[in-house]
Amino acid sequence: MLGILLFTFFFALVFLNVPIAVSLGLSSLMGLYMADFSFLMFPSIIYTAIGKFALLAIPFFILAGIIMEYAGISQRLIRFASVCVGHMQGGLISVVVIVSCFFAAISGSGPATVAALGSILIPAMSDAGYDKAMGTALMSASGAIGIVIPPSIAFVVYASISDVSVGALFSGGIIPGILLGLAYIAAAMYSARNDTNIVQQPKASAAEKWQAFKDASWGLMTPVIILGGIYGGVFTPTEAAGVAVVYGLFVGVFIYREIKIKNLWRLLVEAAISSGVVMFIIAGASVFAWLLSTTHIAGDISSLLLGFGVNKTLMLLIINLIFLIAGCFLDANSAFYILIPIMMPVVSAFHIDPVHFGVFVTVNMAIGLITPPVGINLYVGCNIGQVSVMDVCKKIGPFVIAGIAALLLITFVPWLTLFLPQYLR
Repeated sequence: MLGILLFTFFFALVFLNVPIAVSLGLSSLMGLYMADFSFLMFPSIIYTAIGKFALLAIPFFILAGIIMEYAGISQRLIRFASVCVGHMQGGLISVVVIVSCFFAAISGSGPATVAALGSILIPAMSDAGYDKAMGTALMSASGAIGIVIPPSIAFVVYASISDVSVGALFSGGIIPGILLGLAYIAAAMYSARNDTNIVQQPKASAAEKWQAFKDASWGLMTPVIILGGIYGGVFTPTEAAGVAVVYGLFVGVFIYREIKIKNLWRLLVEAAISSGVVMFIIAGASVFAWLLSTTHIAGDISSLLLGFGVNKTLMLLIINLIFLIAGCFLDANSAFYILIPIMMPVVSAFHIDPVHFGVFVTVNMAIGLITPPVGINLYVGCNIGQVSVMDVCKKIGPFVIAGIAALLLITFVPWLTLFLPQYLR
C-alpha cells in the first residue's frame, strides 16, 4: 500500500509540473511520515548518499564542460569536423553527430552538449537549407549521446548505486555511443532524403584541413587525456575530472586565450548552479530509494518481476520497456536511484552482466532525453533553435525509432558493450 501511495504521489507531482527534485523530496517526506520514520533521518540519509568520493566527479565534469565551452573548443571542433566531412552528401548531418560525440567526451551531459553546440550547429544547418525543426531534432538527439559516451555523469551515478567499476562503464559505453551516433545519422539522412533546398558545402583544401586540425588539436586531446589516464591507471575517474578542469583552464587561458579573469566568476557560478541541480536530484532520489529498500517495496517489486516466469529475452524486453517509459518522465539520475535497487536482483537472477545492464539502461535514458513530455534535450534544443516543441516533435520520430533499433542491438549483443572492458582489464 505504501509503495502505491509513494509512486502515485510522486507521479502526480510530476504531472503537475513540480520540478522532479522537489517531487522526489516531497514524496520521500510523505513516505517517511507514513512509514513512521523520524524526519530527522532525512538529512542523514541525504548526507550518506551524496557524501561519496565517486560522486565528486559530477561537479568537476560539469565544470570541465563549461570551461571547454568558454574556451572556444566547441567552435574549433565544429570547424575541424566541417572541413573533413562537411562537403560530403549529408556532411553537415555527420558534423553534428561527430562533434556531439567529441563534446560528450568532455562534458558527460546530454543537455550541456546541446546547449554548447546547438547555438552554432542549428543555425548552420538552417543556412545550408536543412529544415530547422529537423536540425533541432538532430541536435537534440545527438546531444543525448552525451550520457553514453564516456565520461558520463549517468555512469558515475549508476556506479555509485550498484558498486560497479566506473572505468568499466566508461569503456563499455564507447562502442554503444558510436552505434547510437550512426543510427542518428541514418535517421537524419532518411528525414532529409527528399529535401531539395539543401546546399552542398564546398570541399576544403588540404591547407584548410591542416589549419583546422591544429586549431582543434588541444580540444581533441581532452578525451585522450581523460580516458587514457583512467585506462592507463594514472588516475581514478574522479581524479580525471579534476585533471580535465585544470587542462581546460590551461587551454582556455594560455593557449586559446578566450577565458579572461573577468569570466571566471560567471563560469564558476554557472557550473555551481548546474552541479547543484544534479546533486539536489540525487539527494531527493536517494531518500526515495532508501524508502523503497527499507520498507521492502523494492524487494516486493523484484519478486513480482521474477514471478512472471519469463525467459531472459523477454525479461530484457520488459526491462527496456520499463526504462523507456521512465525516460519519458524522469532524468537518468532520478530513474537510476528509483529503479536500479528494484532491478539488481532481477539482473542477478538472469545472470545479466551489471556493466552491460548499466550501459543499455543508460541508452534507454538517452532516448528518454528526446521523448515527450519531459525530454529535456528537446526543450533545450527548441529554446536555442527558436522552434516550437510541437514542430520538433513532428520530426523526432525517426530518431526515436533509430535509437530503439540501436538499443535492441546493444541489449541483445552484449559483446558490443563488454569487448572493451574485457580487453582493457
